[in-house]
Amino acid sequence: MIPKVRLPADARPDTLAVRAGLPPSQWGENSEALFLTSSFVHPDAATAARRFANEEEAFVYSRFSNPTVMMMEQRLAAMEGSTGCIATASGMAAITLMVLGLLQAGDHVVCSQSVFGSTIKLFQDFAKFGVQTTFVSQTNVDEWRAAMRPTTKLLFAETPSNPLTEVCDIAALAAIAHAGGAWLAVDNCFCSPALQRPVALGADLVVHSGTKYLDGQGRVIAGALCGPVELIDAKLVPTMRSAGMSLSAFNAWVVLKGLETLSIRLLAQSERALQLAQWLEAQPAVERVYHPSLPSHPQHALAMAQQGGRGGAVVSFVVKGGRAGAFALIDATRICSITANLGDTKTTITHPASTSHGRLSEAQRQAAGIQQGLVRVAVGLEDVEDLKADLERGLAGLATLA
Repeated sequence: MIPKVRLPADARPDTLAVRAGLPPSQWGENSEALFLTSSFVHPDAATAARRFANEEEAFVYSRFSNPTVMMMEQRLAAMEGSTGCIATASGMAAITLMVLGLLQAGDHVVCSQSVFGSTIKLFQDFAKFGVQTTFVSQTNVDEWRAAMRPTTKLLFAETPSNPLTEVCDIAALAAIAHAGGAWLAVDNCFCSPALQRPVALGADLVVHSGTKYLDGQGRVIAGALCGPVELIDAKLVPTMRSAGMSLSAFNAWVVLKGLETLSIRLLAQSERALQLAQWLEAQPAVERVYHPSLPSHPQHALAMAQQGGRGGAVVSFVVKGGRAGAFALIDATRICSITANLGDTKTTITHPASTSHGRLSEAQRQAAGIQQGLVRVAVGLEDVEDLKADLERGLAGLATLA
């Protein structure tokens, strides 16, 4: 058996973020070891045979088992409150692994129409393999219930959504899924376990793009699925062994170290985001602001209940002038990084309609509420007054637009 680090059973999330995982090697390192190896040596042929047959737990081949990757998996699982986790090469790879491992031709998925643009495209692409998807309102529980079929095997939601921060009722969706014999998967990218733990609200699987807040400094691409260890071992690990969308040991180590500061980073970024959102609501050139901490947010009360009273670090807003106005604002910034990534300590700014949701049709964008005047800011750790000044440069030129 591969041992786990021994911690008190009542260790709290911030402690788990720093300590959970595998114990040190025989050398007693305090910082987690980085195992840059493709394969592992076995003492004899019979032992190798048992390990490859899963009759004996051991590290075999880094495509599906590596100590550094397992360390990250166990730590993230502990933080999410799940019994298992499997790491992947990216967040999109995590969704691909989930579909390949759990579904087959003839199965049906119900998915929010407000999820990340690439997620929508991916579920659409699976139609050619016989997996059909119905897209419904993120926030209308009745639409989710009405979309259920006898063949529905998976409900997929992203909460808060990207980029409008729409919040769905996780417990309500879990009840619908389980009544229909389906799984509920929740993309927890925007909140992470620092703010929200979907498993505690009834979700079966939690999806992560570790590229975002788990890493926290824009260094690597990574993904993960958290859920019941029995489901992961039975359905997802065999698919991983065959398909190989595995996370590298180095990227796992970077995310592992990022988890140690996740809570303090996201709490600080959430506070800055709230201050920026409140300021944006008072700007003449801004038509609407989306942030769950604002009382004006349609799901404010639900978000505060599900997300520990925090709104997260992403603020989206619609400016006057449509696409031209959004581009002018973005181009006027001097501090914000113009990039579609988020979760970084550096504040990023992007135009979703032409970047993260650019591959969707205009009709799909409109259904998801992605206007041409929409701007998304993922707030980092800069001084919030500097961020206000950075945006004010562009907003000043838009204030007189009709």
